[in-house]
Amino acid sequence: MANTTSARKATRKIARRTAINKSRRTGMRNSVRAVEQAVAKGDREAAIKALKIAEPELMRAAQKNIVHRNAASRKVSRLTHQIAKLAKAN
Repeated sequence: MANTTSARKATRKIARRTAINKSRRTGMRNSVRAVEQAVAKGDREAAIKALKIAEPELMRAAQKNIVHRNAASRKVSRLTHQIAKLAKAN
């Protein structure tokens, strides 16, 4: 357990940041999941709409150090590629 006043304050700050980061991470994952579900259904229009929401979420999470920026870029790239494959299939 924290002994000093500053260590106790640090513990409180960490708890607040963890709650905020958890919320951001959940929002990011939900937006990505929406794109993946639309791709799985084969609904290209819904996938494009969902990607327009998911991409800023991913990049914002990368800016806030919730995910690595390369991981966020890679995820956007892969989702875009999956949507492009839907266009070729039709």
